Amino acid sequence: MTHFSFPRSAAFKQAIALAACAVWLGSCASSEDNAPEQQSENPRIVSLNPCVDAILFEVAERDQILALSHYSRDPSATTIGTARAREFGVTGGTVEEVAALSPDLVLAGSFIAPATRNALNDMGFALETVGIASSVEESIAQVTLMAATVGNPAAGEELNERIIAAIDNHSLDTSQTPISTVLWQPGQIVPGDATLVAELLQSAGFTSHNTALGLSQADYLPLEILVANPPDLILIAGDSKGQRHTLLEHLPETTIASFDPKLFYCGGPSIITAMERLAEIRAEIKGVGA
Repeated sequence: MTHFSFPRSAAFKQAIALAACAVWLGSCASSEDNAPEQQSENPRIVSLNPCVDAILFEVAERDQILALSHYSRDPSATTIGTARAREFGVTGGTVEEVAALSPDLVLAGSFIAPATRNALNDMGFALETVGIASSVEESIAQVTLMAATVGNPAAGEELNERIIAAIDNHSLDTSQTPISTVLWQPGQIVPGDATLVAELLQSAGFTSHNTALGLSQADYLPLEILVANPPDLILIAGDSKGQRHTLLEHLPETTIASFDPKLFYCGGPSIITAMERLAEIRAEIKGVGA
């Protein structure tokens, strides 16, 4: 069983903050060259990214959030649920919408359009970009830094403790046998081993079947290849024709289960839900305990 500890020493907090600098693709000293030198103690924030939305919802005060990304109100993309999202404003990510809200801080994904980044810089808005966490450690670092940035480090520590508890509570017991698994993502691609979802799958007692199929990160997996060499478990996280094919119903030794793509696109609180779902799936497989 995988166990994480979460020490509270000053040395640890300094170390995790330094690690977060490598994860957060903006500057730890200031967001951009043209950003204001000082921000208010509790900055008012606009988020342009659904993964940021999820963490921001957990670590910021409600009156700090001027707007979330428009994805937060899309049932297929929201990381916090549409009901919660409707409590806040949203933007389509345009510079004009952001400027109208006059935020102290703009939080965006690392793939923000260069034109949008440059325009926000030119207008003097503080901008932080958040990369995609490829491990639990990186996600914890992101939460720590974002919570500190919005002025609520205690909330970040509490969220990280919940994440670590979920991993510990739903990790594989050493008496159980790992289950060979294919995570079939949208577009019929598979994740690589150096990804956050691969780490979560391993912690929850699932081993990647990708090597047996000769696949690696983002490789396309045809239905024919999958049914010719099926794993113990296929997690379907897409809706392509191949992923809905009736051939999948004729794999007697293979369990088919759904897995929401929203559970592996982001880290933060999504890790908690992902681990709960994986434990639920594991419990449903005959001969495997929760």
